[in-house]
Amino acid sequence: MANSFVFSSESVGEGHPDKVADLISDSVLDACLAQDRFSRVACETMVKSNMVILAGEITIPKLQNAKTGTTKPIDQVLNLGEIVRDAIRDIGYTNDDDVFHADKIFLNNYLTTQSPDIAQGVDAKKAKGKKTAEQGAGDQGIMFGYACSETPELMPTPIMFAHRLGRELTKVRKSGKVAWLRPDAKSQVSVRYENDQPVEVVNVVISTQHTADVAHAEIEKYLIENVVKKVIPAKMLTKNTEYLINPTGRFVVGGPQGDSGLTGRKIIVDTYGGWGRHGGGAFSGKDPSKVDRSAAYMGRWVAKNN
Repeated sequence: MANSFVFSSESVGEGHPDKVADLISDSVLDACLAQDRFSRVACETMVKSNMVILAGEITIPKLQNAKTGTTKPIDQVLNLGEIVRDAIRDIGYTNDDDVFHADKIFLNNYLTTQSPDIAQGVDAKKAKGKKTAEQGAGDQGIMFGYACSETPELMPTPIMFAHRLGRELTKVRKSGKVAWLRPDAKSQVSVRYENDQPVEVVNVVISTQHTADVAHAEIEKYLIENVVKKVIPAKMLTKNTEYLINPTGRFVVGGPQGDSGLTGRKIIVDTYGGWGRHGGGAFSGKDPSKVDRSAAYMGRWVAKNN
């Protein structure tokens, strides 16, 4: 008897509230690394309605006072408002009726400098009570890497198909071809395996935010023909494949207006869609000294190259 089972993975678009938060955190990180590649950054973001809240710990060594070890507050070093608004604008929250709008958000900044106790553990130098003078990690953690030969990307089929749907949806929206598409979106793909090989897509789910003036039937028809059938191989779509396009019937209120978003809440989407193990640490907003990110990337590199 064939070993048969169905496995599902989801992906989210850049306009999903959690991904908005991830991008803002990474945009702050990029700005810090542009100032000093040895910056210590742990930037967390929360978004809701027209609010953006930044919290965490940031130290830019190049800007520290050599004698006192102090540094200027981060908002005196970086234009956080510009960084945050540019990230939101790049996603596409610029419509006149957006409650969460790049030019209308209120920013709350609660970023402080990195704890000296954590810095002591990370710095590559001697310190009282520290076992070695080597650079360490600022936290403990468990990181996993995974790779497989199912797709050209060496990723499991369900998560890769879900990602492809999301990317094509974003591409179509940003091209301007379809005026009714809005930034918030999710996708999910369920794949049937037989003898550990993917053989067919059982169902496809796409939920995308849209303007109020478009009919559900138009959304459904367009996405099946121009997104799903474009990115998922025809041989994987059968007469039994089920298409669930905006299955609730309406998705006008979306993004941070409709739901709150937090950095690091899509860690399974960011890795292997639930197929490979995950240690629980998030990636976004963290510099390379944070092993949640760098060690997970190294684990993936090892898995791909062995």
